[in-house]
Amino acid sequence: MFDSNLLAFDIETVPDVATGRKLLDMDGCDDKDVVRAMHTLRRHKTGGSEFLALYQMRVVAISVALRGRDGFRVWSLGDKGSDEAELIDRFYRGIEKYTPTLISWNGSGFDFPVLHYRSLLHGVVAAHYWETGDSDREFKWNNYLNRYHWRHIDLMDVLAGFQNRAAAPLDVIATLIGLPGKMGMSGADVWDCFHAGDIQSIRNYCETDVLNTYLVYLQFEFVRGNLSRSRLETEREMVRSVLKDSDEEHLCQFLAHWATPGASSRS
Repeated sequence: MFDSNLLAFDIETVPDVATGRKLLDMDGCDDKDVVRAMHTLRRHKTGGSEFLALYQMRVVAISVALRGRDGFRVWSLGDKGSDEAELIDRFYRGIEKYTPTLISWNGSGFDFPVLHYRSLLHGVVAAHYWETGDSDREFKWNNYLNRYHWRHIDLMDVLAGFQNRAAAPLDVIATLIGLPGKMGMSGADVWDCFHAGDIQSIRNYCETDVLNTYLVYLQFEFVRGNLSRSRLETEREMVRSVLKDSDEEHLCQFLAHWATPGASSRS
């Protein structure tokens, strides 16, 4: 499984105020008023949920964990000043460069639809990602777009047997197998951090989600029989080593909250 690159990824989003202003004819209104109106209309439309339609969301962070032939690395794309178009372009250029197996949690139901709409808005070219075999025959039977192919593994979808009603939150599954899960921040806090100008906290939070996702993936490959127990521990130790060498507080905290080997049931 490590003959090719593995790329776990996660995005963080906020309401797209510009879209809200345009659709609701609210030029000149304060950002918070626009967002409040977007949520109110959504609640009325859905009968209770304020979770916005995916085309009304804006990407503010993309974090990745790359397991390549040279080792393991986790980071957020761009920097705190990068705009949305740059973040999305960097992500798709990474796919062009590495042709990785992509790993996500609800990537098919959330992350990629958002990225599709936003790349359409910004005109971000992603030919390799959209390939289905017309230019590269290897992608005909295994591409990023087909729900049942393995070039993109949406762990939430696969573990639920492709049944939406069986889906589980990443935080819960990560915690069950001895991983830190959420650590003091959740997706509900992202808008407040963004509005306060605290992009770094969003990027840090996104990176811990990516670590949880990647480590759940390792456990998944173990139960599938693709990793021996000794290889599983080797891969986990590689991640631990990277975290130990980091001076980033959120990564150190993740390591501190990560259960010791064997702490969870046969993990």
